[in-house]
This record gives sequence, structure tokens and C-alpha cells, in this order.
Amino acid sequence: MARDKVIIKKHGKIADQIISLQEKFEKLSDEQLKEKTLEFRERLQNNETLNDLLVEAYATVREAAYRVLGLRAYKVQLIGGIILHEGDIAEMRTGEGKTLTGLFPAYLNALTGEGVHVVTVNEYLSKRDSEINGQVYNFLGLTVGLNGRDLTKDMKRDAYSQDITYTTNSELGFDYLRDNMVYSYSQKTQRKLNYAIIDEADSILIDEARTPLIISGGSQNRVNMYKAADALAKTLKEPADVEIDLESKQVYLTDEGIKKAQKFFSIDNLFDFKNTEVFHLIMNALKANFTFKAEIEYTVQDNEIILIDQFTGRTMPGRAYSDGLQQALQAKENVEIEEETSTLATITYQNFYRLYSKLAGMTGTAKTEEEEFIKIYNTRVIVCPTNKPIIRKDEPDLTFGTKHAKFKKLIVDIKEINEKGRPILIGTTSVESSEQVAHYLDKAGLKFEMINAKNHHREAEIVEKAGQFKAITLATNMAGRGTDIKLTEETRQLGGLYVIGIERNEARRIDNQLRGRAGRQGDPGDSKFYISMEDDLMVRFTAPKVRQMFLKLGDDHIESKMFTRAITNAQKKLEGLNFDQRKNVLDYDNILSQQREAIYAQRDDILLQPDLKVVLEKFQYTIAYELVDRSSELVRGEKTVRIKTLINQLNNVFVMEDSLIESDFDGLEKNEMAKLVQKKMMEFYIFKTKDVPENVITELERRTILQAFDKYWTRHINLAQKLRSGIYLQQYAQNNPLHQYVEESAKLFNKMKIDIAEETITNLNTSFFKQKEDVSVEFDPNESEKKVINITETDIDDILAEIGITKENFSRDSVNKRFAELNDEFKDDEQTLRKLSIQYEILKGLMDKLDSMFEDQQKITKELSQQELDKIVSKFGLSGKKFTPNDVKEAFERLSEGLDEQERTTLLMESQIVMAISLQLEKLLKEQSKSGEFVVTDEDGKVKKVFKTNKDGSISEDDIEDTEKVQTKTKIG
Repeated sequence: MARDKVIIKKHGKIADQIISLQEKFEKLSDEQLKEKTLEFRERLQNNETLNDLLVEAYATVREAAYRVLGLRAYKVQLIGGIILHEGDIAEMRTGEGKTLTGLFPAYLNALTGEGVHVVTVNEYLSKRDSEINGQVYNFLGLTVGLNGRDLTKDMKRDAYSQDITYTTNSELGFDYLRDNMVYSYSQKTQRKLNYAIIDEADSILIDEARTPLIISGGSQNRVNMYKAADALAKTLKEPADVEIDLESKQVYLTDEGIKKAQKFFSIDNLFDFKNTEVFHLIMNALKANFTFKAEIEYTVQDNEIILIDQFTGRTMPGRAYSDGLQQALQAKENVEIEEETSTLATITYQNFYRLYSKLAGMTGTAKTEEEEFIKIYNTRVIVCPTNKPIIRKDEPDLTFGTKHAKFKKLIVDIKEINEKGRPILIGTTSVESSEQVAHYLDKAGLKFEMINAKNHHREAEIVEKAGQFKAITLATNMAGRGTDIKLTEETRQLGGLYVIGIERNEARRIDNQLRGRAGRQGDPGDSKFYISMEDDLMVRFTAPKVRQMFLKLGDDHIESKMFTRAITNAQKKLEGLNFDQRKNVLDYDNILSQQREAIYAQRDDILLQPDLKVVLEKFQYTIAYELVDRSSELVRGEKTVRIKTLINQLNNVFVMEDSLIESDFDGLEKNEMAKLVQKKMMEFYIFKTKDVPENVITELERRTILQAFDKYWTRHINLAQKLRSGIYLQQYAQNNPLHQYVEESAKLFNKMKIDIAEETITNLNTSFFKQKEDVSVEFDPNESEKKVINITETDIDDILAEIGITKENFSRDSVNKRFAELNDEFKDDEQTLRKLSIQYEILKGLMDKLDSMFEDQQKITKELSQQELDKIVSKFGLSGKKFTPNDVKEAFERLSEGLDEQERTTLLMESQIVMAISLQLEKLLKEQSKSGEFVVTDEDGKVKKVFKTNKDGSISEDDIEDTEKVQTKTKIG
């Protein structure tokens, strides 16, 4: 605190200088005040710094805010603004005007033109603050943007291009991840991450730190496995089968529990590497059943698991736990289990915000977490003085043996306070506890308003009235945070707001936030906590003997400063545990973060480089060296390269067509061989692509490289997650799990780089050097040697959009008609006609391919083993359901998300099989609807399956009867 006093004293002198300019700036006209912005920007260009401008810039904003909003910043707000400019956290009490404080550093840092992000916890606050402060910024000639979840890419790009952008923390992070998945630099929405001011910094940088941002893709259907793991968990008992560490909320299987799990899943060793997935499912089921409580961590609404923010009590629709935990909770509550998705991109808040050149924040409570802010974000927490002295009385805790005794006393005290007319705010830690208090209030005949996860939509309305005469407001944790509870003159005279906490929170700062609702801006107020030995914190951190002693109190209570200190020490211990957890998350993510930054930097280079031959050279050398290494064998203790094997690989895999012979490698070392192979690869590649337009080949190279990057980076992320989920078992072998993770992750990353290079070069070579089975375009059909390039689904979408044909209207007739119109329209434009010719060949190739695929699927469908049929139908989620062609289409769209080109092609072929079956079944159904059933026979006419029809004429897999279990080929119809 001594350090803070020195800093506050220094900043106070600067604030005095700003205030001393008030008279001078009051004399300026509106136009003269606005011109200050241009003056400051010119001075920056003339090598002055932001620090040089600070006093005048803050004086400008102070005067502008007074003219526009009618608010003139206090000295303490100016001090807070200086703290934020220096890249620190400003701790400012409730009601001290954080919104106005943020105006000053945002304006000053926006003068550079590099952008400022003001980050809030929800869209309501972003919109509110951008509208209020935006008036001042606009008055001074700066532009303001508002980012939101529902904006289009163009709208987001516009919002981020403004001088100052208001946004929520989650949307900011997701936009960063999405920007690093684009295929054109112009599709990016964000600029450089320059300077961020974070409102409620403790909530975003501390509370949210354990939850990484994740963009998910292709799904994995393991519904039955989740149900099985949940069924096992429900049979296990504590302490015989499981041990629960209440302090860390971890669950462990005992030896007996391990035996039961192995027997349940019919496996010999639960900890065998091949059983990693089963072990992971079991651990998630144990967490869901033994440590997660409904109405505390989550709630069930409309047959869906909705997460609850532990620190605000608000529900978080659209949020889900990752790594299978969400599915474990769904199995526990017997609601529909969503398919688990694979991770396409991920980042933790810690590593995201460390990407900013400068980071600052403001909050009412952060000093208790200063160690974490310094270690993780390199930001100090400076406590700002209040504008008026705090006169709120913080009374000692009342401690009871049971919750019932606590609530009895609580109601007596509330009645007494309410009779005096004072407004009361009751803070609870969960929806469950708020409903318990509500029950007692109802029973006592007391009128009250309640804010929790179930009625958060009325939050602003309730908070607005919470300071009125005889108002009783029941709020889960810090619901209403960001909005002041304003007293009337009458309630101020009666003693102000009385804040009651019905149990201590895990973190001291959450308790301090609750207390801070009273006593804003020198208002009177009181705060008191009611605690019982049955509260979660007490159960976790007090000895059973102590709890037994308190039970003897009956309805009495203890009011002891010593016991209050003991509770504070328990909170400190828990804060330490939570910090360790967040630090552990960060330690592992730091490894992935370094890899992520390397990949994203390379990705940006590829998006921006006009010529990608240098990139291809590096890839070719990587592959060449790998091929040389693969072609080596140990002979008398030394590795010898088998030249013939190497040449065969070059000819077969990379279509080099005997461009190298064995004698070319005589006397060369391994690295020299690799250089020779790379050189020949590039010569051959340039020769084969010499007639392709440069812009076409460059864009094809760019897209091919990016596709390989995204495919293998996604695979790497998921492999790293699986590696991490089981790495802690290394400690049983006396190994450091983090060190092992670093080593194994590095191996995976190096393998990924080789895979990216190999896939890129292979795809480019096969695209131009020999016909593949992929959709393709022939650049010149008249040439004896055809040059072919791979076309992706995105390319097709772009072409259709450009020529004005929707997917729904895509047919051979519509394409021929449209291109005839375009050829006529551009008959005098040779360049456009050439482009149209290429586009037509692409679409023609696609249509020919689709026709061919349909014919193939008709043949395949007629001969398909029942086992194969069942497997495909199950994959599409149609087993046990009525399925129509429309169901098949919807299933394909769902399953194809996040797949690469090869996986999508396989899925498309399977969908055609199921589609053909559904069409054939519909046809047969109409023919046999009178009998109420139809049959599937084999080639000999022998009945294989009988399908019963429903009253509405549909077919259900539930009604399929097996007439004979034979594994012969099956003929449909």
C-alpha cells in the first residue's frame, strides 16, 4: 500500500495540472475544442509522445464531457485515468464513476490511430457505455464502433476500424480466432491488438481465466458411451468407491472403484493407454455426479443444460463445458446428449489479452488478486482514493451451527430493518440458496424482488428500485454488477442501504463487491454476513469437531473477530488453490500458445505474400529431407540411404517421372541429397505449370497451403488436448507431467509441420501432373497434356455467387443458360471470356462428377451387406428413427461441418447411399402400403428384412424385424 500512496501522490500532481487548465479550456469555443484532436495528432507525427500530450488531452476530454454530458470529472477519476494509461489496474469503489474514468485513456491512446478496445462483460454494458461516451468522442472528432455477436463480418470489420471499439470479452476473443481461419486477408475483421481497457477486470481476467475460448467443428457421436459412464458413476458410493477432495473439488476412484469400473467396461487395466478414452469418460461422469450441483453450477431449462456464472449468478445461454464434461452433465440429468465436437481453434483469456501491446483495467475489487495480475499480465493493481470518505459500517460476521438457525435470525433482523424503512440487499451464492431465503421471506410475509439465473431479464428494472423505501432485493452473488443502487433522499436519511450476505464466497473480493453496493459516494450504509457451519465454505475448510461444537449452540450464534479471521484465512487458501488451477491452465496453454502464434504468423505471411514459391521451396526441402530419412536403413551401425527406394517414392508419390537417376546421388551427404531433390521438385513443378496463368496458380497455391495448415493445426489441437487429459498419470512414474507434455507436444508439432508440407506438395503435384478422382477443371482441353487443379466447395460457392445461380437452382440447364447469357454480354471482353470459360469447365466437371457419383451409388446401393447398411444408417443418426430424404440431407449438413475435403467426399458418398435407400423405401412403401409392410430380399429372392409401416405411411427402424441373420449381399427391393 505504501507503493500505491507514492503512485497516487505522483498522479495527483498531474491531475492538479489538468484541473488548473479548466478556466483556460472553458473559454474555448466548441470548434476550438474539437480542433484539439487534429493538433494532438500533428504533434504525435512531430515525435511528441502520448505522455507529452496527457495533461492537455485530459483537460480537453474533461471540458468536452462537461459540455456534452454535464459531468465534470473529479480528481480521483483523473488519477484513475492516468493509472489506466500506464497499463495498470485501477481499483475504484462502487459509484466512483468508472465509465467516465475510461473516457480519458481511451481518447488519448486513440490519437495514434492504432485503435482502442473497451471491453465489457456483456452486450448491455457495451451498448450503454458506447452510447454515453460515444457522444464525447464524436464531439471531439473520434469515431466509435460497437461490436456484437449478431453482426456480419463487414459490420464487425467496420466496428474494429473505428478509433475506439466497444465489445464484450468473449466476442473479442472469438473474432481473433475466426480471423485466423480466413482464406483471404481482406476477410479479417480485427486490426493489430494495440490497447485494451477492461471494465470489471477481475471478472474477465481472473474469473473467466479457467474457461478457454473454443471454436468447434466436426462432431463425434459417443452418446452410448456417455450414458454407460454415467450409469457406472451412479452405482459408485463414497467413500468405498470414490474419494472427494472438497478443497479442490476433485474426485478419485479408490482401488474398489477401479475394480468396479474395469468390470463394468470389461477391461483389464483402466490405466492402459488404449483405455484413455474410457478413463476420460469415467472421470467426467464422476465430476458431473459428485462435484457439480444443479442450480449452482448449472440449471436445466427446456430439456437443456444451461451454465450459471459462478460470480454473477447469471445464466450463460450458448456456453458449454468442453472436453466432454457438458455431455456428462446431460447424461446425469437425462436430457438430450449433444454430440461432442472437435476443436478447430482455441485460446485462453490469459494468452489472448497478453497479445495486446498495452493492457489496462478497472474494477471495484482486485487488490486481493494483485499477485496474479502481476505474474500473469504484468499489471499492477493501484487502489484509487474515493472522492468522498466511506462511512459504511461493516459489522462482524454472525456464525451459527445450522442453516435453519441462521435463517431464523436473518428473518428477525430483516423485519427489524424493514420496519425502519431502510432498503435491504440480500446477497446469495447460488440460485438454490436464493430460493431457500425466498421461502423464509415468503413465510414471514415480507415482500421482496429476486434476481437470479431464472429471472435475470428483469435485473435492470429491479436494481433501479432497490434503493427505495422498504425495498427488499434478493440477488444471486453480484447480479446487477455494473449498475449503481441509487438511494432516495428519504432512504439516505434513514441510514442508507443495508447489505446482507447469507454466506461467505470463495473469494474475498466477491464479498467486498457485495459490501460495496452500500456506501457509494459517501452515502451511509451497513453490511453484515450470516454464516453457518453447513455452508459449503465451512464444510470444506473446517474440521468436523469444530462443526460439531457449533451444533451445540442451537439457535444461538457467535460474533467473533477471531472466527472472522479464520474464515478469511480459509478464503485465502481457496484463492491460492484457484490461482494454482488457473496457473496450471496457463502453463499448459503457454506451450500451445507459442505454437499457435507461430502458425498464425505463418498463415498471415501466406495470406499477404504475392509469390509463394519461397514457401513451397521450404516445404519441398522439408519433404525431401524426410523422404531421404525414410529411405535410410541401418547397415553395420550406420544409416545408409537406399537410392532406389527414394527414387521410387519420388516417382510414385510426387509424380517426378524419372527426373532423377541413381548416379545423380553419388557422393552426396543426406542434406545435399535433400537439396538436390528439392531443386528437381521445383524445376519439375515450374515446368508443369508454365502455361497456367500466374494469378490462378498463386491463388491455388495459397488455398492449398491454407487448407493443409487448417487441417493439421486442428488435428494438432485435438491431439494436444488428448495428450494433456492423460498426462497427469506421468506423476505416478515419478515424471513431471508438464515437462513430459512439453516434450510430447513438441514432437506432435514437428510432425504437424511435416504433414502440412507433405500434404501441400502432394496435392499441388497431383493437381497438375495427373488426373485425380476429385472435382477438377481442364485449362485447355485441346492440349495433349492436360493440366488439372483441385477445386474446393468454397470455390464452387464463390463461382455460383458471382454468376448469380443459387445452390437450389443449380442444374445443367441453369448453368448452360446462364453462361450463354454471360458469353453474349461479354463477347468483346477477351479476359472475362477466358475467366468464364474456366468457371464453366469447373461447373461442368462438378456436374459430370455428380452424375458419375449418382450412377455409382445406384450400383452400390443394390449390393450392400446389412452390416454395412446398419453402420452407415447409424452414423447418420437415423437408427431407430423414421427417415426421409430430407432427414438424410439435414444429417449430411450437420455431420459435414468441420470436415476436410477428403472426409467430406467420403461422407457425401455415404449420404448418396442412404438417400438412395430412403427413396427406394418410399417407393416400395407406396406399392405395399395396403398390406402394411414390405420386404427386403437378397439376390435369390429370399426375405432378408420386413419393414412395418406406420399409420401415416412412414417407416420406423424400431419396427424392423430380422427374419434371418445372414451376412450375404443384400438387394434392396
